[in-house]
Amino acid sequence: MYSPTRRNRNIGTENQGYGQNNKLTISSPYGDLKSFYERLAHYRKEIRLINNHEFIFVIEETRKNSIHSCSLNDIQKIIEQIPSKDYGGLKFIILRQPKRKEEILSPVWGRLIYSYEFENEYFPAVILDAIDTEKKIFWPKKQTVEDQREFERLKTDGHTFIDAKRNFIAEFKPEFTRNTQLYRTLPHEFGHYVHYLEVVERPRNDFEDEENYDEKEKRMDFYFSIPKSEKEKFAHAYADALKAKLIDENKIPFEPA
Repeated sequence: MYSPTRRNRNIGTENQGYGQNNKLTISSPYGDLKSFYERLAHYRKEIRLINNHEFIFVIEETRKNSIHSCSLNDIQKIIEQIPSKDYGGLKFIILRQPKRKEEILSPVWGRLIYSYEFENEYFPAVILDAIDTEKKIFWPKKQTVEDQREFERLKTDGHTFIDAKRNFIAEFKPEFTRNTQLYRTLPHEFGHYVHYLEVVERPRNDFEDEENYDEKEKRMDFYFSIPKSEKEKFAHAYADALKAKLIDENKIPFEPA
């Protein structure tokens, strides 16, 4: 029988969301098997039932000049619009305060964790990182095709870039970081999870009544072997489709709740 505590060997690697740039430079305390994004300091938690699915929101205390761009009510409004079949086993929504070193080495808007440990429970989690409003967004002038696409997405979110000597630079404005994390990052991470569900959880196999762990492990290995570009394409398509639908239905944008 499949046990969520028996983690796939990809957990903690770049396939899991642990970027290549970290290169072991974000250390773990000796004997601590938790990944850096699982080591929370001062936090509170709140349980919310959304479309009859229980989510646990974990809100880590922010340091001076850092903010959580999205409120719990904001996030709930978006999750309510995501089909409940796409929730799967996802349970944790983490609003996390990254360490300063992490902000330098692996800055992200958010990430999906397929097996996240919180208070001795293991479930998939979507993490949204707090934003340091004193920092700036630096975007390279030499861009790949995907860099160019993301640059246009950021500008659509409202971020205003100044043409500097080596980079394009924008300030972190709360209303624009909210646009990015609420209307794009959150659905994008759900998109990654739906991709995982379609490859790993949803396929039928010869074992109708009882899941065979080895078969599921093979599907997991296949999923984690999918190129990152293909995973990103799927997640972007999922998020774009949801955003377009909600705009068409006049459900977004909405005022902070």
